[in-house]
Amino acid sequence: MTNPDPTVKKVSAATQGRYLLRLPDTEGPHPLLIGFHGYGENADVHLRQLERIPGIAAWLVVSVQALHWFYDRTHQHVVASWMTKLCREQAIADNLRYIDRVVEEILEHHDTNGCMVFEGFSQGASMAYRVASAIRHQSDGLIVLAGDIPPELRQAGSLDLPPTLIGRGVHDEWFTQERYNADLSFLTSCGVTVESVVFDGGHAWTDEFRSAAGKLLASHIQPA
Repeated sequence: MTNPDPTVKKVSAATQGRYLLRLPDTEGPHPLLIGFHGYGENADVHLRQLERIPGIAAWLVVSVQALHWFYDRTHQHVVASWMTKLCREQAIADNLRYIDRVVEEILEHHDTNGCMVFEGFSQGASMAYRVASAIRHQSDGLIVLAGDIPPELRQAGSLDLPPTLIGRGVHDEWFTQERYNADLSFLTSCGVTVESVVFDGGHAWTDEFRSAAGKLLASHIQPA
């Protein structure tokens, strides 16, 4: 006699979130850039990448850490993941509520000028797509590197997104040329204004992509 399959129960639980914020040296109001790191990274690592974007000194920069924390392979650093396939729909909803609270807190406590851009790398790119399309605070730009449109947004059939920059390294074995082409085609079909950059590199930031990101910030959204 075999044992019956277990019954799966879900329980909501509170956890702590964390984000890093770098203020400009100048007086506000300031435009706001909010970034999401990749799998196995953390907000600290991602902030250092954002700080290397040309012209970023004029921006209030925020790097958000995913809610699911764990040690890296060295057991020396705490890194994070945005979600897994387990209870995926609930994780997406939790993440969107989390980011909404982060945005609310920033807008309440800092002098911003109404301009907000979202950015994401790798797994964080999917989060940036979700946030830019679903959060109630309207965004003025979207920057995504080495990550694709999540399936639930593609299944919706259409996306309402701000001007979007997509980057891919020619040696990136995860964000493949096929995925890149599919995303460009889908976004174009939705009427999204898209700029794309394919650079000599892999699944990582490069100066060429940072330069393109800086141009988007400077030309599409003029800081006050």
